[in-house]
Amino acid sequence: MADTGAGEQRDQRRGKPPAQRIDPARDKLSPAQLHFMRQVELSQWQKTLPQRRGRNILTGLSIGALVLAIYGYTFYSVSQERFLDDLEDQAKAARVKAPGTNSP
Repeated sequence: MADTGAGEQRDQRRGKPPAQRIDPARDKLSPAQLHFMRQVELSQWQKTLPQRRGRNILTGLSIGALVLAIYGYTFYSVSQERFLDDLEDQAKAARVKAPGTNSP
């Protein structure tokens, strides 16, 4: 895990007190404080939205391309299988050789 002490020391050298983590369930906060926290979280979320949206689109296209590639390869492989044709040819040859059969 990262050492958080270095970050706190950097903030103290700049004259800023280190940020404290607040647990809204444990700490008693006023409705104004809770509203402010929601506003800050929303602004942070909106700031990173374009980057996440781009990554999500790239991930979706990658997964879609992989699925289409597997689907296409499966059709290509199945279309080249000739073992059933060989069995059918052997069955026809066996019917022709067998005496007394009236099969076409």
